[in-house]
Amino acid sequence: MKAFLTLIAVVFFGTLAMAQNPSKEVKVETITMEITLDIEIKETNSMKNEVARLYKFKNSRIKKALAFRTKKNRSKLA
Repeated sequence: MKAFLTLIAVVFFGTLAMAQNPSKEVKVETITMEITLDIEIKETNSMKNEVARLYKFKNSRIKKALAFRTKKNRSKLA
């Protein structure tokens, strides 16, 4: 019974909310203005040689440092 009354109340208040007259939208006048761009782009072709290191070997120092394990992380044999 309580669920039925709650449902009726929700439907009733929902229809009341939808029945309200919404305020009309106020139209705003827009102003158009011309824009001129005075931008000079200077292109510089400087070849920078940047090196990215790729470690092939599993025993490299970086990979070892990133994949470290402590004694407590290891699984124990029961």
